[in-house]
Amino acid sequence: MSITNLHQFPIEPAPSCPPLSLTVSLVPDTGNIQVDPNTTPVDEDPLDGVGLNKHLTVERLEAARNLCPEEFSCRNFRIAPFKPAFLIGIGFILVSLAAFPEAWLIGILVWVMGVNLATTVLRLSALLAWRRDNPLPRWLPETATFAGAKRHTLKVTILVPLFKEVAVLPSLIRTLERLEYPRELLEIKLLLEEVDTVTANALSHLSLPDFIQCITVPKDWLQTKPKAMNYALPYCTGDILGIYDAEDRPDPDQIQKIADHFLTAPENVACVQGYLDFYNSRSNWISRCFTIEYATWFRVILKGIQAIGLPIPLGGTTVFFRRNILEKIGGWDAHNVTEDADLGMRLARFGYRCEMVNTTTWEEANNLPIAWVRQRSRWLKGFAMTWATHMRNPTKLYRDLGFTGFISFQVILLGGLSAFLAVPVFWALWVASFSTTFIPFDVIPNALWWIFSFILVSGQLVMLAAIFRATMHKHLRHLIPYILTLPLYWPLGMLAAYKAVAELFFAPFYWDKTFHGRGDED
Repeated sequence: MSITNLHQFPIEPAPSCPPLSLTVSLVPDTGNIQVDPNTTPVDEDPLDGVGLNKHLTVERLEAARNLCPEEFSCRNFRIAPFKPAFLIGIGFILVSLAAFPEAWLIGILVWVMGVNLATTVLRLSALLAWRRDNPLPRWLPETATFAGAKRHTLKVTILVPLFKEVAVLPSLIRTLERLEYPRELLEIKLLLEEVDTVTANALSHLSLPDFIQCITVPKDWLQTKPKAMNYALPYCTGDILGIYDAEDRPDPDQIQKIADHFLTAPENVACVQGYLDFYNSRSNWISRCFTIEYATWFRVILKGIQAIGLPIPLGGTTVFFRRNILEKIGGWDAHNVTEDADLGMRLARFGYRCEMVNTTTWEEANNLPIAWVRQRSRWLKGFAMTWATHMRNPTKLYRDLGFTGFISFQVILLGGLSAFLAVPVFWALWVASFSTTFIPFDVIPNALWWIFSFILVSGQLVMLAAIFRATMHKHLRHLIPYILTLPLYWPLGMLAAYKAVAELFFAPFYWDKTFHGRGDED
């Protein structure tokens, strides 16, 4: 389904929220349905009334679900755990594990070593490259003012998907009103699910400025953030399209910086990602560790990956696209629960670049163990689904990304999941070091142990270097004492990883909702 097809169908705003002004008009001779954003809604369709509108709603939802080309979509992802072939495979693994435990142990160690080595190399490369904002200089100091002069020529659309976000609505509206960008060049679309009447009612009692509008996404069997954004895409008129989450608090000058960056960037820079940070990092121990992890990922690893020129797994917010390119590659994969990471890889496959910009959006850190595990399991599940989707044709993926891009794709999407899944192995090895009977050490060559130990220690040192580099920022220095407690934090990731694997079998498209408004501000 192309973006042209998606533009055929209108949407009808729910009466419980401030409506986006749209109407349906029939073009003579062609019968094509178009949307006129400058008119007001009509109560009846001149042809078929409610019947036609219901039909168009169904068509629009189908278009939103299938906008991403099938080749790049995970919508056909299925693991049938109860089919004979699958059960036979599991049985074979269990029998071989019982018959050849030593071979399995060596195989697992080799796998863990390989993943750790590849992850360490990627982290070290990113750490060495993190100082570079961009791989090549683009403009001289005297031409930087030209970018400022042209800043207000780009129209920007911001999509803010909402679902059960009553607690943060007032703060969200205040934050959006503080954005420093000409109002005639800024449009913000709040995306509401039709089934979420509570948020719609709360929003109807708020006074919205003219540049903030509401789009209601009709009830559907698939209810995901990317599907809602696909549904709204035909009604976005900005040259640049950005995404915020409900709890976000972007820097007021963020849109200006984004516009400047796009104006001076080459045409193949299709996407810009800002930094993400937490405004409640001091809430408790989990929020402190989460903030350390986030800072390392966005301020060191992603920044370094971008400088090297490798594909970036985008964040789900504070990410901005050239709208024409986003439409060209098929929007978001409506079925992917980490549509952001998938889109970063897909842009790279189409030959486009994503870059980081020095602007920050402040989010709410999950500071409860259960909420943290639920959110992280969705991320890990989405990474695994993204990997499986793009690896359906590994030869073509290799041609699209090249050698280094292909290897980094494997490490980024499988490295974290593999590391968390291997936590019990590390625990078993640690326990085994106190007993010669717990694990048959004699079957493992000494050379393998030495290699394993070297890779493990060097990997930890590189990770610590990246973490210390990230926490050198002034507002993060209070977190340095908590770095040594991170080994107690990683087991949460293990729980999330095993939950993610289970959902890959039984609920691949389930979106584990993260609730906001529960974290105290620092």
